[in-house]
Amino acid sequence: MPAAVCGLLALLLGLPFAGGTAPGELDSAADEAVTHLSPGVLRALVFPTEPYVVLALGLLAVVLCLRAGRRTDAALALGAPLLAILLTSFLLKPLYDRWKNGTLVYPSGHTVSLVAVLTVLVLVTRKVFVVVLAALALLAAAAGLVGLGYHYLTDVAGGTLFAVAVVLLTWSVPRPAPAPSTG
Repeated sequence: MPAAVCGLLALLLGLPFAGGTAPGELDSAADEAVTHLSPGVLRALVFPTEPYVVLALGLLAVVLCLRAGRRTDAALALGAPLLAILLTSFLLKPLYDRWKNGTLVYPSGHTVSLVAVLTVLVLVTRKVFVVVLAALALLAAAAGLVGLGYHYLTDVAGGTLFAVAVVLLTWSVPRPAPAPSTG
């Protein structure tokens, strides 16, 4: 149920901005809130969205699954973020056709890749501190992406919702129950 709600919200959030370039009121307010930050700070804030960081976090999730003997989860840890990124790049961005600085921006691909991997890490570890670190990374990235002019806040929100939806939908795929131990 949470996956469907997130997916629906992601799809609905982009509708008012489809085919446009203008920010909404919330987008403008978010932009004003981060304009005082220096370019160096903003670049540091978007660091979690760098491909090599996202890839390293994704590989960490896969390794954690493999170490725990959860091969199906390891495959999902790799496949779910990849699916979210591909759907964003090749389906949603062209469908919504929202532009900023000559680039399609809804939903944010930076955000989708980061949030998909962070969601997988939360599901794999089930640790509160991972949830807190993931939330902090997302907030930092959102401020940086908006402040550097890469995205509107609604792009980041849509990317977050869509990534969570895809990961939760793939993670809920029925799996065979492990065989009971005979020893």
